[in-house]
Amino acid sequence: MTTESSSVDDTLLEFLHMEAVKLLEEGSTGEGMNTATTKLDTMGFRVGIALVERCSADTMRFKDELDMMRFLCKDFWLATFMKQIDNLRTNHQGVYVLQDSQFRFLTNVAEGTQYLQTAQSLLAFSCGVVRGALFNLGLTCSVTVEVTNLPVCKFHVTVI
Repeated sequence: MTTESSSVDDTLLEFLHMEAVKLLEEGSTGEGMNTATTKLDTMGFRVGIALVERCSADTMRFKDELDMMRFLCKDFWLATFMKQIDNLRTNHQGVYVLQDSQFRFLTNVAEGTQYLQTAQSLLAFSCGVVRGALFNLGLTCSVTVEVTNLPVCKFHVTVI
């Protein structure tokens, strides 16, 4: 695959993602907005399960939870979001914070506080991808996202 082809593929994926968010949110207000977010999360969950299957096919078994998170932050993030996670923090009690300072689906969103609400919707799919990947690796967890400054986001993973 050439670099030009990869760039086109990346752009198409970003447009597809934006259109899926727009389609599910169209006409949704109040509780309907929660339904759209849930649908995006569920779609991402299924995609995450499939993607991690392909990414982890050639890897050895993971020793523990932290090894799974390292795999997610390095190999899986690179294959899925085209870069490694910038920072991984943990309290060693099942809570992880993954910080991405140039998150792929937020880099094209204009900077400013007026887009912070939209950012939550754009990241519902990605939360589902992370949750699905970890589920397929053997970790049941909840994933939430925090956006205080675009395009920086922090994914909070709590192992259940």
